[in-house]
Amino acid sequence: MSVRLSNGREIPIEMHKIRIVQKVRLSPVADRLAAIEEAGYNTFLLRTRDIFMDMLTDSGTNAMSDNQLAAMMVSDDAYAGSESFYKLADAVKDVFGYQYLLPVHQGRAAEHLLAKVFVKPGDVVPMNYHFTTTKAHFEMAGGKVLEIYTSEALKTESSCPFKGNLDVGKLEEVIARYGAGKVSFVRMEATTNLVGGQPFSLENLRAVKAVTAKHGIMLMVDGSLISENAYFIRQREAGYANKSITEIIREIMETADLCYLSGRKSCAVRGGFIATNNKSYFEALRPWLPVYEGFFTYGGMSSKEIEAMAVGVREMTETEVAGASAEFVKYFVERLGEKGVPVVTPPGGLACHVDAMRFLPHVPQSQYPAGALAAAAFIVSGIRGMERGSISMDRDGDGNDVPSDLELLRLAVPRRVFTMSHIEYAVDRVAWLMANRDLVGGLSFIEEPPVLRFFAGRLAPIGDWGARLAAKFTADFGAAS
Repeated sequence: MSVRLSNGREIPIEMHKIRIVQKVRLSPVADRLAAIEEAGYNTFLLRTRDIFMDMLTDSGTNAMSDNQLAAMMVSDDAYAGSESFYKLADAVKDVFGYQYLLPVHQGRAAEHLLAKVFVKPGDVVPMNYHFTTTKAHFEMAGGKVLEIYTSEALKTESSCPFKGNLDVGKLEEVIARYGAGKVSFVRMEATTNLVGGQPFSLENLRAVKAVTAKHGIMLMVDGSLISENAYFIRQREAGYANKSITEIIREIMETADLCYLSGRKSCAVRGGFIATNNKSYFEALRPWLPVYEGFFTYGGMSSKEIEAMAVGVREMTETEVAGASAEFVKYFVERLGEKGVPVVTPPGGLACHVDAMRFLPHVPQSQYPAGALAAAAFIVSGIRGMERGSISMDRDGDGNDVPSDLELLRLAVPRRVFTMSHIEYAVDRVAWLMANRDLVGGLSFIEEPPVLRFFAGRLAPIGDWGARLAAKFTADFGAAS
């Protein structure tokens, strides 16, 4: 939640006490330069010993609650029929309203099973926007991902409250063109990760459902950040200001036919699941769970994780939990905006997103401006962010680069991990980098995997801009900074 100070400024306020801490280190700029060079200018390949603030992702990095940690101590380690599973099943039924549950070890495991069962060669999969692993799984199964976002989605500077909405008119056109039988399902991501964590509205979801129901097509929700999407609906959508997070989540799930998620986000624990009230969908997926994940009552998760997820599913419906990251992101975005830094607006979920093409207008997209900005930000701050741009796209069948719709530096804000001083430090360093952005150049690949290259690809700076940036930083702040 946020509070208004006597000077009129609104700030997020932590509704928790810090009882356990983990030490971090702010290494000198020369060490940071050496570390990013060793990592091939890919922040994924940095070692945590060299990182001051890890804002790479909110996946698996959120702080767990005392109740989650306590629940892990009473887990039932039985291979089959574990009571821990039934606690999770009860939580999913109470919060989501779904009676059929398939646990998986994480979100992409759910995507793998959904692709195997429901995506056939020649199918199309319409969605409000893709996620990297989602697209990979669906296309490896022979499907074609169709992104039918609205006209506001790719405007990084916008006041549209629901940039994650799906264009219903385009959906009708897709069905008319390909035929309902060729549409595997329609996927709605809550919130849309790659366009800045932007939510969809319930009004839009209901309109999408009206179309899918008319044509007998499954409507699926990726609920990895479902509590944040519900939080934004309560803040931004007419008629929901007095609704609880649970009531909004339940309405989303009553509209959808199936939900899957990575528990590493909203639930603050490693793991995931697929849930539905449709018995035929459940029975089509269930036989494959032991083949690829594990038995039906653990699905690749440890019983300790299952216990913690059962608690996390309930806790994510609390306002101070659902809004913990969202309010920090809002403050982060607004502070950077005050400094003239081009950020994605309105503030979304999971992260503050910096528009790299506006930040580095002199770096062509073919030289990966978002990747360059991520590396530059680490050099000047010790903050590890993540490239969400063309490096996150794979090459086409002819070996050509596929330019991303957006070039974003994602600075994730895991729940209940950072304090206000951390955010103010990040604002200061990004603002300094903005003032010295002409020093930053582009990147080129020197090692490139054939798929999901952003995880393990290695790049090199075009010219010696990394060293020149570090030298300027040293001149302004000193070698020990």
